[in-house]
Amino acid sequence: MATEAKYSIIREVGRGSYGVVYEAIVNQTRSKVAVKRMHCNVPENVELALQEFWALQSIQRQHENVIQLEECILQNGQVFQPISHHRYRKSDNHLLLIETCLKGRRCMDPKSACFLWFVMEFCDGGDMNEYLLSRSPDAQLNHSFMRQLSSAVAFLHRNQIVHRDLKSDNILISHRCGSPIVKVADFGLSKVCQGKGNVNQHRFSSACGSNFYMAPEVWEGHYTAKADIFALGIIFWAMVERITFRDRDTEKELLGTYICQGKELIPLGEALLENPNMKLKIPLKSSKRSMPDDLCELLRDMLAFNPKERLDAFQLEVRIRQISYGKKRQRSVS
Repeated sequence: MATEAKYSIIREVGRGSYGVVYEAIVNQTRSKVAVKRMHCNVPENVELALQEFWALQSIQRQHENVIQLEECILQNGQVFQPISHHRYRKSDNHLLLIETCLKGRRCMDPKSACFLWFVMEFCDGGDMNEYLLSRSPDAQLNHSFMRQLSSAVAFLHRNQIVHRDLKSDNILISHRCGSPIVKVADFGLSKVCQGKGNVNQHRFSSACGSNFYMAPEVWEGHYTAKADIFALGIIFWAMVERITFRDRDTEKELLGTYICQGKELIPLGEALLENPNMKLKIPLKSSKRSMPDDLCELLRDMLAFNPKERLDAFQLEVRIRQISYGKKRQRSVS
């Protein structure tokens, strides 16, 4: 990275279809940061990069369970330039990126390498899959993660941000404060809703996200911010019962709930769309230690087929504080 006067890259820590994440240090303070590089070579990648930038830049106040963006740097060829969401600080190259997004064709010089570099807080605990699956089930930890995640999503929705791709490998873990802190990350598919008012009034039509976490209405292409609550319900249920599946592309074991049809795994949202009257078996696994009734009820309310019957983020935040899960109970659920 040509900003070596400010940052030094140490190693690659993650790679996806849209970007590469590195561990780096701030040369002046020697503190660690994560640096994510997104290649802006085609309009689809530009849109993902700008959506993430707009979402993280739109937050006026930081939340401890949402990944913190330190700065964003636009690379065009050998030129590196910090960019801002504020209109009066947009550079010509930044405007060309926006034009690429709007016109659906590349407006930058095709001969110049174009990247967006996101400098963010470094999370030393990996993602939630790695963290939980490397440890024994722990009821108190599960409850802590549920409380933190519900608080994060309520914060995002208050700030008019709908994530649209909540899943266990988009949630990172930090140990910086001693006990594990979850961080919602990867805002490439997020939407910042224009105007004020209730975020749940905004309608979306472009189906996006990861199949196993998508709400029934997302499969149809007509949904609201409550799709984020369905995805959280999938994550919470899988976390408590350690329900996993293997991703076909990466062969990685992921936390996620689904319906079995023979040997085929059907995403829960898709199964509910086919059979809206299907009764969810919660808990799914036969266990000597059953899930407390209030947690079972909470999951059903998060995974309701009809979005109007589903909790919103603000109701969820309150309900999470009331459940008995993790209070003077056994430490493990099997």
